[in-house]
Amino acid sequence: MDDTEQARTGKRAENAARIRAAIEDALLETLAEGDPAGVNHDRIAERAGIARRTVYRYFPDRQALLEAGWHKLSRAASPMVAMPKSAKGIMAGMEDLFTGFDRNAEAMTVTMASAEGRAIRNAMTPRRVKAYRAALASETAHLDPHRRDMAIATIQLLNSGFAWREYRDQWKLDGADMAKASRWAVAVLIKALEAGEGPAA
Repeated sequence: MDDTEQARTGKRAENAARIRAAIEDALLETLAEGDPAGVNHDRIAERAGIARRTVYRYFPDRQALLEAGWHKLSRAASPMVAMPKSAKGIMAGMEDLFTGFDRNAEAMTVTMASAEGRAIRNAMTPRRVKAYRAALASETAHLDPHRRDMAIATIQLLNSGFAWREYRDQWKLDGADMAKASRWAVAVLIKALEAGEGPAA
């Protein structure tokens, strides 16, 4: 590939990244305002100032658009926020997660309280469940499937937007203190699991 072709390829990639970012920004703005029209391709296209077919080219269906909303919120929280790979990884990422949610409090508040926000969270459920089960597989291997799910669900809840909302609304904690509290609670649960304990049958 010559220099001219590399420049063209680089410009195409730059343009694609710019368009994707505009769509994702429009999606986040729609969430932050609690737009009653909801998250759909027409509204996002209008807000982003691009053609409807362009939104469909990047996000071909509603599921893809909802997943983009989750990824945008996660990246807005911190580039380090991702699905967990281990128990240590869950605890290590908490400060980035909770302080990032604080920085995007308006969008997070609407996401945690609206039907569209619920749809965005639910769009990621299969991936989230799979990731948490894998991350905590060794710590929960001694439990039967139902008790294993109870233990993993509890740890996931302590590392979620729901925990952030309650820490913020009920206790007025900031992201750093939220991370300390959740890290402590998860460490206690992990220690109990490693000792062979778990939720009651």
